[in-house]
Amino acid sequence: MEKKSLASLQEYQEGRFTKRIAFQKGESVVFVLNFLPGQQLPAHQHPGTDVYVLGLTGDGTVTVDGVESELAKGEIVHLAGEEMFSYTNSGSEPSSLYVILTKVPEPRYAQNI
Repeated sequence: MEKKSLASLQEYQEGRFTKRIAFQKGESVVFVLNFLPGQQLPAHQHPGTDVYVLGLTGDGTVTVDGVESELAKGEIVHLAGEEMFSYTNSGSEPSSLYVILTKVPEPRYAQNI
């Protein structure tokens, strides 16, 4: 068994959002994305994967294939890897997302940034 503290993965930086890897096993990776108000994750895809996103803290806007939807604490989204996905912290407080990627397409998806 491996156990980690969520607080240790919630690190915010003024210049950009952060990504902190929780676990990487086989073809799957679990990480936390952290955003200060106004910070955003650019539109991108995860070809060949399934993506699960849980709003941990704060509020934001998810855009999937050009359609915007609010994502609040406690809400969960599933995305097919071919869908174009972005996120913006549109709230006034820091936000964090808990993300699970299955079948990681290439090693760079499983790195801290």
